[in-house]
Amino acid sequence: MEVGSSSGPDKNRVYGLSNTTAENLRAAHSVSTVGSSQSVSSTQSKEFVALQQHTAQFTEKYDHLSASYGQLKADNAQQKAEHDQLREFVMNMASQSGNTCAPPPFWPYNNQPPPPPPAPSLC
Repeated sequence: MEVGSSSGPDKNRVYGLSNTTAENLRAAHSVSTVGSSQSVSSTQSKEFVALQQHTAQFTEKYDHLSASYGQLKADNAQQKAEHDQLREFVMNMASQSGNTCAPPPFWPYNNQPPPPPPAPSLC
C-alpha cells in the first residue's frame, strides 16, 4: 500500500485499496479503535450515567414547559374570544341606546377646585 506524494494530484489517495482515500482509512481506523476498546473506566461510566440523568431531567422539564405553554396559549385564545364578545356586546348596547355622546372628562389642573358644570350638550 502506498500513499501518493504530496506534490501529486491525488495526495490523499491510498493505492492498493480500490478507491479508498487516506481520510476514509483514518476514519475507519479510529472507529474500529473506539469500538474495540477492552474496558471503560468507572469514572467515564459514572459520567455517562450522570449525563443520562441530566438529559432525562431536561427532557422532563422541557415537556412540562411545553405543556404549560400550550395551556397558556389556549387560555389566551379563550380570553381574547371573550374580550371580543364583550366588546361587541357593549358596541351593540351603545348603538341601541342612541346616546353616542359621552360627557367630556374632567382633568384637574394644579389641584384647583373643579370648574362649574358645563352647559348641556346638544348631541
